[in-house]
Amino acid sequence: MSPFLQGSTTPEPLVEVRRTSVVEREAASKKEPAPAAPPPINRAGKPQFSKPSVPTDQSHEDRLAPESKPAVSDERVSPFNTPPSSNESTPAEMLPPPVPRRVESKVRTPSIQRDSYFDPPPLHHAQGDKRRAQDLRPMSRSPTFPAHTPSVAGGQVNNGRKLPAADDLPELRPGLPPRRDLFISESRENLARPLEPRGSAGMPRRAATVTGRSDPQFLPPPRRNQPSISPRMSLDHQPTSQSGIRSLTRTSLDIRRGQTPQTGDGHSYADDIEEPPQPGLGAHPALTDYPDSSQANRRPPCYRERPWEIATGYDTRLFAVCGEYVCTTGYVTRVWNLRTGESSMTLQHGDTVKVTALAFKPARNVEDEGKRLWLGTNAGEIQEVDIPTRSVIHALPNAHPRGEIVKIYRHASEMWSLDDDGRLHVWSPDETGSPSLKHGHQSFHVPKGHSSSLVMGNQLWIATGKEIRVFQPSSDANTTFQLLQKPLSQPNVGEVTSCATISSQADRIYFGHADGKVTVYSHKEFVCLDVVNVSLYKMSSLAGIGDYLWAGYNSGMVYVYDTTPHPWKVKKDWHAHDKPVASIVVDQTSVWKLDRLQVASLGIDNTIRLWDGMLKDDWLEAQMQHHDTEYCDFREITALVMTWNAGAVKPTSLRNDERDANFFRDLFRSGEPPDLFVFGFQELVDLEDKKVTAKSFFKSKKKDSSESEHMSHQYRAWRDHLTRSLEEHMPTSEPYTLVHTANMVGLFTCVFLKASERSRIHHINAAEIKRGMGGLHGNKGALVMRFMLDDSSLCFVNCHLAAGQSQTINRNNDVTAILESDPLPVLADNLDYSDMFVGGGDGSMIFDHEICILNGDLNYRIDAMPRNTVVNAVRSNNLAKLIERDQLLLSRKRNPGFRLRAFNEWPITFAPTYKYDVGTDNYDSSEKKRSPAWCDRLLYRGVGRVKQLDYRRHEVRVSDHRPVTGRFKLRVKTVDSERRAKTWDKCKQEFEVVKQRVGAEAK
Repeated sequence: MSPFLQGSTTPEPLVEVRRTSVVEREAASKKEPAPAAPPPINRAGKPQFSKPSVPTDQSHEDRLAPESKPAVSDERVSPFNTPPSSNESTPAEMLPPPVPRRVESKVRTPSIQRDSYFDPPPLHHAQGDKRRAQDLRPMSRSPTFPAHTPSVAGGQVNNGRKLPAADDLPELRPGLPPRRDLFISESRENLARPLEPRGSAGMPRRAATVTGRSDPQFLPPPRRNQPSISPRMSLDHQPTSQSGIRSLTRTSLDIRRGQTPQTGDGHSYADDIEEPPQPGLGAHPALTDYPDSSQANRRPPCYRERPWEIATGYDTRLFAVCGEYVCTTGYVTRVWNLRTGESSMTLQHGDTVKVTALAFKPARNVEDEGKRLWLGTNAGEIQEVDIPTRSVIHALPNAHPRGEIVKIYRHASEMWSLDDDGRLHVWSPDETGSPSLKHGHQSFHVPKGHSSSLVMGNQLWIATGKEIRVFQPSSDANTTFQLLQKPLSQPNVGEVTSCATISSQADRIYFGHADGKVTVYSHKEFVCLDVVNVSLYKMSSLAGIGDYLWAGYNSGMVYVYDTTPHPWKVKKDWHAHDKPVASIVVDQTSVWKLDRLQVASLGIDNTIRLWDGMLKDDWLEAQMQHHDTEYCDFREITALVMTWNAGAVKPTSLRNDERDANFFRDLFRSGEPPDLFVFGFQELVDLEDKKVTAKSFFKSKKKDSSESEHMSHQYRAWRDHLTRSLEEHMPTSEPYTLVHTANMVGLFTCVFLKASERSRIHHINAAEIKRGMGGLHGNKGALVMRFMLDDSSLCFVNCHLAAGQSQTINRNNDVTAILESDPLPVLADNLDYSDMFVGGGDGSMIFDHEICILNGDLNYRIDAMPRNTVVNAVRSNNLAKLIERDQLLLSRKRNPGFRLRAFNEWPITFAPTYKYDVGTDNYDSSEKKRSPAWCDRLLYRGVGRVKQLDYRRHEVRVSDHRPVTGRFKLRVKTVDSERRAKTWDKCKQEFEVVKQRVGAEAK
């Protein structure tokens, strides 16, 4: 007879207790192991940065087949350039590292249609029988978008296949964030400095701003069909200043659209939506099934009203919340009133008695919910506490003899208790309709070693280590207690740490694992539906809230996932606690008790924080975005962005070769004059010169330093050369204005704007982020510049990352430090950021801006391929083979926390731009024989606001890098305050209707 039969009292055979804190990783290949891939950076555990950034105000491919030379270069290597541990050459015997693959699901289920925010609460026992499992309904999926084939200008040929000419890419245009303040202050703004005459020696030290606006002639707004928005939660909320909670992610909000908008010339905008890999040259490998965090919202969903946090004052890991009360317990039990934040009751248990499980007792009337509490102790005792009278009204010392109670469940009008020996007691209701300790119980046996469990319908799902078992306690002797003969488990997943259900997905149960994976099971078919790589870090808690899955991590982060698309989407993430998250609980009772859906999280920092489960502000923001054409006017501008590691050359060096001398002339005349020029240079100062770099690091603060004068002269020379080139080669009827310049130890950014657009820009700011020598030196890092154009925010980043073939980890850390920092000043307090910035940001971070373009010498190399193989592939124009090994693209694919996953890159169709023998078309023939690589890149982000038109390199031979340029169309907006106010009022009325319906369903 099975030890798990109903009503069995036979002691359960010992089951090995699971090991804690063990992370099961996928087994390595049986073949010879490949070199281990560098551990990725994940936002669930953010790296520490050594020093904050310092704010300031402010393709021609004629020869693709290089010839190697036997000559040996007498180069001097600077410690500020390539780390000593780096080996620039790639061993021939290195094999490509394995690409992690997602475990395929065994069963696929249709999606679920949602007709409201939340599923109705279970029927009360006084009104009906026990709640039955919900019927399986189809679950809605995110709309799929038509795939496109990456195009190559000029119809280039790859391996005999002719590629299509450049064409527009279809995608969605999301709406614009709402704003509540209708007045924008433009105080302390200065006119941007116009183009200086030739020979000007003045070097601007600060970024200038612009005042005044002229009434533009706007293009007609785009026309599109907009489906009605369903009452579904979206993400964004309160400022962080209320509770001092600092969030980490600042990216834009993901909003689904029904149809791609078309502009006047018939093209559509490319945006941040990840697209499937396309065949042909330059098609980037698709991301893995890690959730897409590119559009996550970073603002914590705090409540406007206090209290939004409660300090427990003692060490506790258990808590429960119901209506107006929240209870924490351990050796001491304390209850707080959530209306006032004051302590309502304190109950001491002594030095040896510890409460190990708790749950609020169901009441006969919903008005009485939250007044009675059951506590289970390490001695097997259950106590019933009445909160209004602050007393223990009943205690059952031998409820679980010789067993520690590990869990108490609420199920309809019953209470279930489980101890560490596997005894499960079901406490039925008495004549009053509520469970009672005096009424007796029915006992069952389950395996020892409980790690996580939940009640789904009438079923009890219990995880012990990696195994999951399903039971159905019932007073009916004909009902089978143990539903499965064998436990459920999946290979290559860690131990179960948490579990949850989502009310809108009636047939799905989610289990979090110690290795960051989530398994999804069907509670009707008892099969695994999916195994999802969610994170590289341990999940400490899961909770299903509304339509989304909330996950707490040991880093103190909370993530909100939309599990309906494939891959999942990160809707929101923020730093909820300073220490690991112990538990997340959703309280449905609060809907009718407190007129809100509250979510509570408990951290190891002994703090309870309350979050808005309905995400009201985010729902309103989504509605406003669907109605953006009612209050916004849109127009297009064009931009040309260049990145070039110039190798410390002067502009006069271009005269040595006629082909180099015509570079800027050909560049400026290659198309229609853009409205905006952004030039990003790297290494305008010789970083290989130990004397220069050492003096720049240890230099005196005196402004008359000879080295500083040399650097300033170099920057001035390039600024003046760009100024003269624009005056000579661009139409005189449309002059350009110098808007901004900035420099930092070799990095140099120079921005020009058409004079006709000068009156439209305002709030120009700039900052520098140092990453050399652990953040102390500016030989590596970034220059950040942002401005407002009409009511849109634009940000441009010029980067130089860590060098070296083996320094991928350092480059990824540089990227994280740059994109996670907040170097830019916050705008005036009287501005409403939601109309100008995205993702709940205030403009202090790069990700806050609607349009962002990042350029630079990112220094990512080609992995695990000998130099000769790379050179031969370039000669044969087999670039697709090399792109598969590009470190940047591999990091995007393998590392869910890689911050450049939030950016897009146009397919690469040109040969590697690094490293050449200066003055030739030959790749590096020095003693180091560096392998060719695409170090110089252009990346962009801006959902529905950016479309790249081309991506090409240029044959300039004065440096060991080739310059790279890209042309973009940028879509900017102007908000009409009166029209917006009317739209805002309409959206608030729509939310009140949804709120009333949710409250009625809950009652």
